[in-house]
Amino acid sequence: MNSPNTNKPRRNHAAALLGAAFLCILLPAISIGTASAQPTSPAAPTATLLATGLEGTQGSTVGPDGALYVTENLEGRIWRVDPETGQVTTFASGLPAGLFGIGNGGVVDVAFIGKTAYALVTGVASDSGGTNVVGIYRVDGPASFTVVADIGEFNLLNPPTIPFHFDLPTGFQFAIETYRGGFLVTDANLNRVLRVTLDGEISVFIDFDNIVPTGLAVFGETVLMAEGGPDPHTPQTGKVVSFGPKSSTATEVASGVPWVLDVQFGLGRTLYALSFGTFDPNTESLNLAVPNTGALAKVNGDGTFTVVVQGLNQPTSLQFIGNKAYVVTLTGEIWRIDGLSGPPYGPKP
Repeated sequence: MNSPNTNKPRRNHAAALLGAAFLCILLPAISIGTASAQPTSPAAPTATLLATGLEGTQGSTVGPDGALYVTENLEGRIWRVDPETGQVTTFASGLPAGLFGIGNGGVVDVAFIGKTAYALVTGVASDSGGTNVVGIYRVDGPASFTVVADIGEFNLLNPPTIPFHFDLPTGFQFAIETYRGGFLVTDANLNRVLRVTLDGEISVFIDFDNIVPTGLAVFGETVLMAEGGPDPHTPQTGKVVSFGPKSSTATEVASGVPWVLDVQFGLGRTLYALSFGTFDPNTESLNLAVPNTGALAKVNGDGTFTVVVQGLNQPTSLQFIGNKAYVVTLTGEIWRIDGLSGPPYGPKP
């Protein structure tokens, strides 16, 4: 995703199918016209606006208490959101905020190990005009943090070996996911996934050409990753891929929707992907999708997507709590979607 600020360098985010064990035969999906549309039948998904008015919400996770935790990059804040009532309270504040507006860094994602939260912060170092550490911050209290991994410094010392253009030597990280007692982190600018331990040890887990890694999900040893795809973020380059700890390349799982930013398992091992929306190179904000063109899509066993909810406004992050999906948008909204997944219908033969 490229920066809308024409006074700073553009971020060129040049920045074997899933096993039958977790791809299922899925019932036909019924999409809804817009995120606020009423269901057309009892079987259709329904979308309810749970919270609004936040500023630059981007990443999310489900906490140990079962609540939704959402990052707000413009304020350097992590919100706790009650998944039933939508009540929003501050979990942590005072993290580095984004320097160039919505979608351009700051605290971009959050993950828990046990009861301890860890925040992913990017785009705040000197190569972006800032003075803060790019990396993983442990949340020690409501306004107290400890840097446990300096990803920016690691990237400066270990630049990509695959040749492609990039603008930020410290990288532009997008998502954090727990893995083997530590973390995996995607870098949408340096096109790789890093493995980070709680002791701050950082290594390259897998690297790519210009594909723009975004969201992550883990199933045992298998990592599922969303790909935004390079500009112009076409449906052909929006993908979900898989790889493991010994993989040198990723295997395509599905493609066919543009600008995929997240991937998650719903109830019954059903896999879903989140499309940020349609890319328009003629707009001023090249890092933003056309409003109200985002979608939630189900991953099919034949490598295709089925759109089940469309008309979402720049959605960035997806979580499931029970049989309900929660979609976070860059525009500061959180939507609860009911009627999506149920028990598995059996593995694909």
